Order: sequence, then C-alpha cells, then structure tokens
Amino acid sequence: LLVHAVNPHGFSHLHRTNEDNIDLNRNHIDFGAPLPVNAEYTDVEPLVLPASWPPTPADEAAVAAYIDKHGMRAFRAAVTKGQYVSPDGLFYGGTAPSWSNRTIRSILRKYAASATHIGWIDVHTGLGPYGHGEKIYPGRNTPEDLAMAHAWWGADVFAPFAGDSASADVSGPVISTAYDECPNARIAPMGLEFGTLPDNEVLTRLRADTWLRRHPEASDAQQREIRRQLRDAFYCDNDEWKGMVLGQTRVVLLQTLQGLRKA
Repeated sequence: LLVHAVNPHGFSHLHRTNEDNIDLNRNHIDFGAPLPVNAEYTDVEPLVLPASWPPTPADEAAVAAYIDKHGMRAFRAAVTKGQYVSPDGLFYGGTAPSWSNRTIRSILRKYAASATHIGWIDVHTGLGPYGHGEKIYPGRNTPEDLAMAHAWWGADVFAPFAGDSASADVSGPVISTAYDECPNARIAPMGLEFGTLPDNEVLTRLRADTWLRRHPEASDAQQREIRRQLRDAFYCDNDEWKGMVLGQTRVVLLQTLQGLRKA
C-alpha cells in the first residue's frame, strides 16, 4: 500500500509543514494527555528565528555560543524534537490531530485493521550524508521490536532513542498511528532517510522558511529564493542522487517483503 502526498498543502506550496505550520511527524501524539514539554526550545527559538533574514553575524554568534555551551546534539534536539507552544515556530506539533493525522488513521482502519504483521517504510530526505539512506527505527523502545527490525533490515538500523541516529528522538511521529489503529499487529517500522545537503545547511533553510511565514512582507525575490533553497534541501535534481535513492529503496522493499513472508 503506497500512501503519497498526505500533506497536500506542503507539496503545493513547498513547505515541510501543513497549512497550520504543523510538522506532521510531531503531530501524532495522544492529545488527551498533557502535551510534551520541550523546555529548551523556548531558549533557542529567538536564536534560530531572528528578526531579519539572513541572520546577522551577531545572530550567528549567539547560535554558536549556545552550541559551545550545550553541544551540537543538545542544540539539534532542542530545535527538532518537537514543540507545542509556538504555533509559528519550528517543528510545531499542534494542539489537536491535523487533517493529515486523521486521514492516515482512516487509511489504516480501512486497509490494515485486520493485519497481523505490518512493515512500514516512511521515506524522508534531508538528514545524513548525501545520497545515503539511513535506516532509522522509529518504533517502540523494546528489545523484541528492535531485534525484529535488525532481523529484517540488518545491523545498520539505528534508533534515535539510543543516540546513534542522524535523527533526534522526536515526539509524535506518523508511525505511532499504526500502534493505535492496528493493536493486534506486529509492526516493523522504518524511517528511510536520504541525505541531501549538510545537516546544518538543511536546518538553516528550514529556519529561513519558518522565518518567511512570520514575515509575509518579505520581497517576492526573497520569498522565491527561500522556497527554492528549501526545495533543493530535500530534493537533489540529478541522476546520481536519484539512482542512489532508487537502488537503496529497492533493497529495503525486497528486505521488507522477505520479512513479511517469514513472519
């Protein structure tokens, strides 16, 4: 089952987020419980979303000072793991299930409610080395489930909660809906993340896009340039990169089919 473009607004307007600035991979949480707290985000938001764009040397120095004090991993986690207090900020998770959240759930209820085993591949771009497909395990933190992921896809499956992945351990990933909607299924999830540009450059371009949402008065030329740069941060329009993506994806698909056959 292929589910594509479940964020039509983002696809149409070259945004990573939806029409409400919600990052869909931070929106799939239990909104009946207290919202996750990311206290560090409040400290870093003024640094990563300055008053003007591009950032001034003083703005960049402030970011560098935070990284020097707390470390790059802590900085990236503070920015990217998800926050629920700043609706026009970075990696905002929302305060209720988005349309895309509800749509994914309806698809699972229709096509996977009776499944006993599910292999879920969530394809992403923008993290890690150019063209490399990192196999990220975004599932439950249990030895049995992680062992199944390794058995299906190999030893090079990395878990954010173990601290060895290019991705932060985020709150509310889309994959969590499968556990809610298919409670009787054994689930093997993977985020297949293909690198494009250096991680810091990708984050800078995401910062620019979020800044632009706050500043609709920006010139047409600046708006076009920020959107072009964001697109290029997540899609490399050349045959070399596309071939790397195709080849690695094909291997993962075959491994997944083999895993399902043996399940």
